[in-house]
Amino acid sequence: MGKRKKTNGAGAQIKKHILTAIGYMIPLVVAAGLCMALGQFIDGDVRNSTSGIGWYLYKAGGFGMAAVVPVITAGVAFSIADRPGIAPGLILGFICTEIKAGFIGGIVAGFLVGYLVLAAKKYIKLPQSMQGLMPVMVIPVLVTAVASVLMFTVVGQPFAWLQQALTAGIAGLQQGSKFVFGAVLGSMACFDFGGPVNKTMSTFVNGLMIDGVIEPEAVKFIGSMVPPFGIAISCLLTRNKYTRQEKEALKAAVPMGFCMITEGVIPIAARDLVRVVFACVCGSAVAGGLSMVWGVGAPVPHGGMLSVPLFTKPVQFVIALAIGSIICGVILSLLKKPVTEADENFDDLGAAEDYGADDGKIKVETF
Repeated sequence: MGKRKKTNGAGAQIKKHILTAIGYMIPLVVAAGLCMALGQFIDGDVRNSTSGIGWYLYKAGGFGMAAVVPVITAGVAFSIADRPGIAPGLILGFICTEIKAGFIGGIVAGFLVGYLVLAAKKYIKLPQSMQGLMPVMVIPVLVTAVASVLMFTVVGQPFAWLQQALTAGIAGLQQGSKFVFGAVLGSMACFDFGGPVNKTMSTFVNGLMIDGVIEPEAVKFIGSMVPPFGIAISCLLTRNKYTRQEKEALKAAVPMGFCMITEGVIPIAARDLVRVVFACVCGSAVAGGLSMVWGVGAPVPHGGMLSVPLFTKPVQFVIALAIGSIICGVILSLLKKPVTEADENFDDLGAAEDYGADDGKIKVETF
């Protein structure tokens, strides 16, 4: 009885829906992220280019990264409500991108869409002759309309408020301690792995760079690169605390992190959000504070390690990045729990259910 409860409980169901979305997201993140990384390796000034192989790869990867949140949202909605949840899930995911809700907002939107679809299936009754319209028109249109309005007016408002509060907060820190200022910026840069908090910090420091203040820009680099490097260090220290799928994801996340692309760690962070975020914030805060105190400056807004030779104090930057990554890795290894056989098998079981595999037979769904 206890095992059954654990398998079918609310927490296990939430985890299943999120892991389903992660399973669909990983190939997208890997393909898009590595295309962007390859583009930067081929063309060191790819962000200012307009043609060439490097630019083509970088642009292709950028389009893929723009679809990460929609895929997360659609994946969660699909896991909850099956195919009728995909279309509204994708649309809500793009809305999350527009309002800068990040992947956390995308997960929330996925649950909103999924359960709205289930409610529509249960309560909307049409004549038998019109049942065929339910999955292809009635439910997608109705759920998209209701969920979109809710996202713009209610669910998405906390994210907009958070951006405003963070912008005001970091503006007030400029006159304070350099270490505290750098620590706050570093924490924000890695907090949501490219989400609204990161974007708020990036917009702020990019504005400072235009005004000639380039030290905060270096902190942005650190906060974007500590998570993949720190998690990789943690995996090296305690391999028994990472699933096979997480180890495979790290093979792509590390070269992406080398190019300052943080999103490669999202599949790992989403599995153990609190511990991963806490460890990354600790490492980035210390590294960001040290970078500010040492006066490291970045005259460019992007480029990852390829841009480090252009920094005012590149050696100190590398030292700060290494210290932050080690702190992140050690803390995460101490906090994470060892992987169990059930954890390893969870993804395989979920994938089999998603594709309708049952003793080698393919299920044919009827609405």
